[in-house]
Amino acid sequence: MSHYPSLADDFFVNMNLNTELQLPSARETVLEFFGRMQKSYPGMRNFYQRDNGDFVLEEDKDQAHYRWMCLEPRRICSGCVNPETVDVAMEQHMLALQLAPFMLSVSPLDCEALDFLFGFDFMYRGNHDEIVAEALGTSSALEGLLGLPGSKALNFEPSLTMSLDESCRRQCRLMIETRTNAYQVRRGEYPEEAISVYFTVRQYGSLAHDTSYEETLLELRRDCEELLNEHVVEQVLRPLAHAISTR
Repeated sequence: MSHYPSLADDFFVNMNLNTELQLPSARETVLEFFGRMQKSYPGMRNFYQRDNGDFVLEEDKDQAHYRWMCLEPRRICSGCVNPETVDVAMEQHMLALQLAPFMLSVSPLDCEALDFLFGFDFMYRGNHDEIVAEALGTSSALEGLLGLPGSKALNFEPSLTMSLDESCRRQCRLMIETRTNAYQVRRGEYPEEAISVYFTVRQYGSLAHDTSYEETLLELRRDCEELLNEHVVEQVLRPLAHAISTR
């Protein structure tokens, strides 16, 4: 059993493949692709098209665990919310990448970027930006501003992107998203909403001729888990969870 679900209220594992060329949008092609996914995951029976033209196939969202998939004009998205293990999510993502070359005409040359993402949602009723600043701390350069009498944090969303190789084609990104606005702070009334922490490893550019999307995704997962366990779990996730639990 993965320890990730115990770190937050909700945990998700996503894969995004961004393409250089537009993906096919013909009715027959889209339905065949999603039909093949549904064959492996029968619970994915909710199919619809968004107002912006994106195609979505998903399981019922009122379940504790659910899968979803989306085809955008130039992106294939695959997500698994609260999977029992990372392997469960990986099976879905790998199937999408196995089908894409044959059913959506996506080749390794067509890769603009391939992402592997871990996401964590922390439900909190209060000032999100204030609790994030409290949990993660600030540099001495910012302490003065945050300590101004009568002031309150309105936007504190740390984000950091790092290159993982000399070419900068493989990168990792840590981003925290808060959902508190000035109106809520002014009134002192806060709905219970999620503070989201995203940790992504991304591979930019066309893949080498002797590799595949599946092999590259396995590498991204390895790098993502290693960096997450060494530099994010104890430094970001647990402090945030502790700060929320003590409020």
